Amino acid sequence: MPVPLPQSFFARPAEVVAPELIGCLLVKRQADGDLLCGVIVETEAYSQDDPACHGYRRRTPSNETLFGEPGRFYVYVSYGIHHCVNVVTHRAEWANGVLLRAAALPDEPERVAAGPALLARRFGIDGRRDAQPSDPEVGLWLAARPPGWEALEPSDLMQTTRIGISQGQDLPWRWYLRASRSVSKRVRGDRTPARADALGVAALPMGF
Repeated sequence: MPVPLPQSFFARPAEVVAPELIGCLLVKRQADGDLLCGVIVETEAYSQDDPACHGYRRRTPSNETLFGEPGRFYVYVSYGIHHCVNVVTHRAEWANGVLLRAAALPDEPERVAAGPALLARRFGIDGRRDAQPSDPEVGLWLAARPPGWEALEPSDLMQTTRIGISQGQDLPWRWYLRASRSVSKRVRGDRTPARADALGVAALPMGF
């Protein structure tokens, strides 16, 4: 079984955790017991002192999870229809989290989870997962990088500004894996790698 990341991993500022989540696994235990797994290839960080953060103005019942203990999932609805999956980071009483923007899944279309709404849909994640811990016991967790991915370097990532927000656009708090074809949106001038050059997931030894 993919080794879950410890709570201490998440007990750091979102802008530290977000790039380190690239290459890690999002794992869900399905109804039949099989594990659905995707490699995270794009993330965004949000913090309470950032105007784009849901907890920036005030604490409400809808964003309560974001103020909780690190290592829990914060699931919200965007535009009234799309679920988006975050993991809470840093510390309790301080809104802080990382949005999981895109993942690559073995033996599936490369863009099946290339965006936060697509990711949530493919993994079947909705509001019922809000406030749940990242833990195999609840059937949804974030796991360490699989074999072959541990050696990712900062130079393997593109750091840029976040997208789809109206405030805080200047903060360079989005990261994505340069060698992935599953990124939701690339920086202008950064061309999608050819399939022969992309870091694929089809043959990854996931450990299950």
